[in-house]
Amino acid sequence: MIQKIKNKFMSMGKSLCSSQRMKTMALMLAVGTTAAFAQNAAGDYSAGTTALGTVTTEIAKYIPYVVKLCYAIAGIVAVVGAISVYIKMNNEEQDVKKSIMMIVGACIFLVAAAQALPLFFGVGA
Repeated sequence: MIQKIKNKFMSMGKSLCSSQRMKTMALMLAVGTTAAFAQNAAGDYSAGTTALGTVTTEIAKYIPYVVKLCYAIAGIVAVVGAISVYIKMNNEEQDVKKSIMMIVGACIFLVAAAQALPLFFGVGA
């Protein structure tokens, strides 16, 4: 069969069998067959869908623990920050205001993250 096609192209003339045209034709043939195989290979995605559903429910089980962990970390940051600010105030350092703002910002972020996390995953905590 391939020999027949080759003889057919050879009989059409030298201009048709130039290397550039043959390369282009081979590329078009390869792309067409690859696309056809890809369409036939696309099948049932139910296994992936069920796996994602399972992962979602498993992650949702951990959200209350992560929320409590965020609150605990915020408390630790607040206590350590308060001690740090107290030491800076006793040493009369210049950047006490900056330290207070950074610690308060970190605590606000952690508390806000703990509040938003259940909403992000759609879990009522």
